[in-house]
Amino acid sequence: MASTDSDATSEVTIKFSHGGKQHSYTFGSNAVLSDLSDRIASELSVPPASQKFLIAPKTGMLKGPFHGQEKGIIPLQSIASKKITLIGSTQAEISSLNASIAAASMQPGSSPVSAAKPSRTRDWKTLHDATTYTFLQIRPLPNLPSPERSTRFLERLRDDPGIKSTMAKHQWSVPLLTEMNPADHTTHDGRTLGLNRNGGEVIELRLRTDAYDGYRDYKTIRKTLCHELTHNVHGEHDRKFWDLCRQVEREVESGDWKSGGRALTNEVFHEPEESEMVADHGGWTGGEFVLGGGSGGGRSSGAGSQGAAALSRREILAKAAEERMKKSREASSSDQEQR
Repeated sequence: MASTDSDATSEVTIKFSHGGKQHSYTFGSNAVLSDLSDRIASELSVPPASQKFLIAPKTGMLKGPFHGQEKGIIPLQSIASKKITLIGSTQAEISSLNASIAAASMQPGSSPVSAAKPSRTRDWKTLHDATTYTFLQIRPLPNLPSPERSTRFLERLRDDPGIKSTMAKHQWSVPLLTEMNPADHTTHDGRTLGLNRNGGEVIELRLRTDAYDGYRDYKTIRKTLCHELTHNVHGEHDRKFWDLCRQVEREVESGDWKSGGRALTNEVFHEPEESEMVADHGGWTGGEFVLGGGSGGGRSSGAGSQGAAALSRREILAKAAEERMKKSREASSSDQEQR
């Protein structure tokens, strides 16, 4: 987040986060983005070519270097009221990585690794798609318990064969896939299951249970991800959106040749009962999937149904069970009449 000074000094203060830490720099009122880039390179040792600014709302992802580029002359005043996240490795981190690679290639008794040569049998288009049409960065919430488990869950979604094939087919590239804090997205109207910010710049998913004692069902979260990916194309929940969303769900399901959505690790994930799944009434609002936000699987008006909002979770589950019993009795009566 950034803010401007309105006093006589005519300065602009830019606040941004990097590596979980907050930073604040003050510039003259005429400063531009390349000035911010230079100062970051000087004080944080993040090279301009490695800098990426995730600016919300609307501005989006800006990648360095910035000198000599049109984006480099963006006035800092224009982004001073926005949330700014710096993504990029420091020069020390880059040097450490290069040293590790060099050490790994020079094990005792081994010769230097020769330059790689293109393989005639390798499918380079598939490799290109796999590294381009994917989630470019995975990030858990470090302030919640066991962030490493969330990282593995997000990586599992990123590497899901169905998700990978579908993103390659539609040529979707998402800069950041992260988790959301259940406490920040739970109201009396419902629970937000997913968010798509700025048409696919960031996707947030509700991974954890409300009590933070486990993780929600993998297939349910993957279905939420299908919904959020659809928002890369359609913002409103109109017929075009739902047609594409159902298509994406089918593609992901058919493309999951590896596991069928079942767990591949020893982690214990929350597997909801059927009644819990029925509680997902399809209340999708404004790029969000809200549990309990609507009714009958239709589009929510935003505030949601007053009747549904007044029900507790236990009452919603009980009502869903009653509806299933009612349908079962009706089906049984229909079979007897036909006989």
